[in-house]
Amino acid sequence: MQSLEALANEARALAQGEPLPHSPEAEVARQLQICNACRYCEGFCAVFPAMTRRLEFGQADIHYLANLCHNCGACLHACQYAPPHEFAVNVPQAMARVRLQTYTEFAWPRALGVLYQRHGVFLSLALALALAGFLMAAMQRQGPVLAAPADFNFYSLFPHNLLVALFAPVFLWAVVALGIGLRRFWREITPGDSAAVNAVRGAASLEAAHDALRLKYLDGGHGQGCNNEDDAWTLMRRRMHHATFYGFMLCFAATSVATLMHYLGGAPAPYDLPSLPKLLGVAGGLSLLVGTAGLGWLNWRRHPSQGDAAQKTMDRGFIALLFFTSLTGLALWLARGTALMPVTLALHLGVVMALFLTLPYGKFAHGFFRGAALLKWSLEKRLPSQLKLGDD
Repeated sequence: MQSLEALANEARALAQGEPLPHSPEAEVARQLQICNACRYCEGFCAVFPAMTRRLEFGQADIHYLANLCHNCGACLHACQYAPPHEFAVNVPQAMARVRLQTYTEFAWPRALGVLYQRHGVFLSLALALALAGFLMAAMQRQGPVLAAPADFNFYSLFPHNLLVALFAPVFLWAVVALGIGLRRFWREITPGDSAAVNAVRGAASLEAAHDALRLKYLDGGHGQGCNNEDDAWTLMRRRMHHATFYGFMLCFAATSVATLMHYLGGAPAPYDLPSLPKLLGVAGGLSLLVGTAGLGWLNWRRHPSQGDAAQKTMDRGFIALLFFTSLTGLALWLARGTALMPVTLALHLGVVMALFLTLPYGKFAHGFFRGAALLKWSLEKRLPSQLKLGDD
């Protein structure tokens, strides 16, 4: 059991917004104090100039800086105090451990965030298969769909309105849960506001969006990319992130355009080439397939010192769901009008539903938290050098 003195120290730290002793946040604070004295890496990314605006590091500062870090690895490979030095400075790994905590701490409901953190791969695939099995059983009740005639289409198995009724609540859940988590994170890292902040908010928002969409800070600070385990630079992580993100957005655009065409354009689904929804969907599916395969391979090969091993289950669960979403979506297009279409449809819908249910609790949330951190940095660097966002 903890001593009364230890409990009192923890209570005082919580009350003052300081990291708890021996916590991942306390380790980040220790390393940043060393970095603040050295400043060799100041030009590498946004983390280090943001760090230099602080003499002390409270918990909110550490959560902000951890999500501002893109884990490119440049500072680790350049650091003279990295292991095996006795200072043992490994900023990417320390930041990754704190980021994992923020995904859980700010998740809503928090218990689901903890569950996904511990069992990401198993939970993702088990949920997808369970939902696919449920949908297959529901189709079986309508007749022997496994021996369906070749002219069956999606909506002869699942009417369009039924699919909307199934997926709209799941999508709404994901939006609400992500929104609550992001609001909690933003309120912690920006405890105050001021006229000076409001005066630069527009320009800062544009810059933050620009930096996020370009993945500016995955270039290692020198334009040559992240460091591999062998110290070589590579742009592969940046390119695979781009392929994944823009592939996902193309798929989302395909669904949005199809919805408008179905309800407002007088052109009911389904669609085929060369319709705009199909063009967007095929391009997005291929890009997503390539991007997630590349990210999975890079994640598998990355050296343990370049990240947090405990986060891999979350990373791989999310990557697997995105990969199988694109794979089953493309397979469904090819299987349309064949006897394989019912099984492929059930698999695709199960994977997509599992993806949306887990979005607020996995690696998808980091995009929103990182975007918020980039916005804070864009605002903060426009303030006088003696102030940081949240000061009066």
